[in-house]
Amino acid sequence: MEKVYQYIEGNAEEYINWLIESCNQPSVSAQDRGMVKMKELVKSFLKKIDVEIEEIETAGYPIIYGELDTGKEKTLTFYNHYDVQPEDPIDQWVSNPFETSIRDGKIFARGVADNKGNLIARICAIHAYKEVYGELPVNIKFIFEGEEEVGSPHLEFFANNFPEKLKTDGIIWEGGSRGVEDKRPHVGLGVKGICYLELVCKGAKTDLHSSEAAIIENPAWRLIWALNTLKDQEENILIEGFYDDIIPLTERDIGFIQSMHFDEERTKDLYGIKDFLNNVTGDKLKEVLTAQPTCTICGIDSGYTGEGSKTVLPSIAKVKLDFRLVPNQSPENIVQLLRKHLDRNSFEDIEIKQSHGMLPFNTNPHDPFVDVILDSIDEVYEEEPIILRNLAGSSPMYKLLNNTNIPAVQIGVANTQSSFHAPNENIFVDDYIQGIKATVAVIKNLGQLQLK
Repeated sequence: MEKVYQYIEGNAEEYINWLIESCNQPSVSAQDRGMVKMKELVKSFLKKIDVEIEEIETAGYPIIYGELDTGKEKTLTFYNHYDVQPEDPIDQWVSNPFETSIRDGKIFARGVADNKGNLIARICAIHAYKEVYGELPVNIKFIFEGEEEVGSPHLEFFANNFPEKLKTDGIIWEGGSRGVEDKRPHVGLGVKGICYLELVCKGAKTDLHSSEAAIIENPAWRLIWALNTLKDQEENILIEGFYDDIIPLTERDIGFIQSMHFDEERTKDLYGIKDFLNNVTGDKLKEVLTAQPTCTICGIDSGYTGEGSKTVLPSIAKVKLDFRLVPNQSPENIVQLLRKHLDRNSFEDIEIKQSHGMLPFNTNPHDPFVDVILDSIDEVYEEEPIILRNLAGSSPMYKLLNNTNIPAVQIGVANTQSSFHAPNENIFVDDYIQGIKATVAVIKNLGQLQLK
């Protein structure tokens, strides 16, 4: 494989330029900004490697499906998304989020880590392999969607209507990360689910002078009182039945957690905090991060928050919440339990508006494809990988892979300080190049795998 690795290094500048071109194109699905141009740009990159492309229309943004049919026995699929998060708050960016910059060995741009760096790296790997060896040892499929950042509402449509396109021996899913200090690559075998919703509390039909607060209920206070019933100060979620369906960790799960390296002091310094919640440390901290559910206030809106003062009694109060879910929890059930909880506590008037949700997903760690990935990681990286039972975040794995036995594993070009969804999103140049090499190794090793 040295020839192809050398080719990747020799053509690193071209591959970096491909990434820069993709990141310079805005593709904010939540705002319908630049999506058509980005879709066409992705197709142009796939054409560079002679992919047979099919644009699958949905009720939202189209899914770009591509095939390289080599006639070989095994098939490798790449799932990625071509949409990105909004760049706000723009004033906290050191450079323009849609004018890619490289400084101190890092590439900075919105979407470079999530998920354009991985999307382009997969294409670069195919390009390098074909340039050096002529033909691929496996069939390749691409599933690139444009709605991951808004909850992948039409990915299940693809799975239900195009099952033949989904058939594969394994999926490299979106992407993982690599430690900044220890440089250990992270291999993810699953993700938490998510239930994202909004609570709305209404008072008078219009905002009023704050003097009316003596006799008129304030929906902001009422919403705060309702929120206060959801969690205690030890982070226990108080919704009745919330924990009932959770599957206990196995010994292997616990082993994965214990094998993780988590630099607590570095993380606290990076985030500017003194301690983690409940002063938890060690293996327990890692378990909480990767294997326990959460309830998070993402934002609150009510009344006047502008410059100066405005004595107002607001007519409406809203809060956005997300619940991160672990295996066997579902967004639908969480909404039902939340509704019962609010009613039981006399908050029947508070409306629940469910935005989107995704179920958790875990790959069988004994699947042969997992060994293919781990063997490939060993070939490319000097550092021992960290195997994660599931990532702390969420991804629409379940929507695509429900009712299948297809293994999906996350490896990628990001780092643990990539600032996903935040200002100054970044990846290391070296990690990008290493990620291309790792994908090449997976292609080779899957081609050599003797399926049972």
